[in-house]
Amino acid sequence: MSLAPLEWMQPRDHPEANTVGIKQARLRTAGLVLRAAFLVCVVAITVRVSLPQSETIWTAYDTPGDLVRLVLGLAVCAWIGVQLLWMPDDEHSHLTWVQFGAVAIPFALICLVFIW
Repeated sequence: MSLAPLEWMQPRDHPEANTVGIKQARLRTAGLVLRAAFLVCVVAITVRVSLPQSETIWTAYDTPGDLVRLVLGLAVCAWIGVQLLWMPDDEHSHLTWVQFGAVAIPFALICLVFIW
C-alpha cells in the first residue's frame, strides 16, 4: 500500500483570508479601545458624582447622605473596573461596542466636562 501525496490537504494562502483576518483584528482593536474609553469616562463621572458635597473626603462621616453616596460610588466604580477587565470574546460584541462607542463616547465626554 502506497501513500498518495496529500498536497490537496495542505493549507494555501488566500488573499481573501488575510484581509478578513486584518479586518477582524482592526474591529477587535477598535471595539476594545472604544469600550475602554467609555468605561473610563463612566468611572470618572461616577467618582465625581459620588464625592461628598463637603470640602474634604474625610468629612463624609458628618452626614449619612454623603457616606451612602461615597459607598455606592465606590461599589459602582469597583463593578465597572471588573467589567473593564472582562473582555468580550466574539466578533459581534466588538461590532456592538464600535457602534455604541461612536455614539456614547461623545455624550459621555460632554457629561464629564459639564459635571467636572
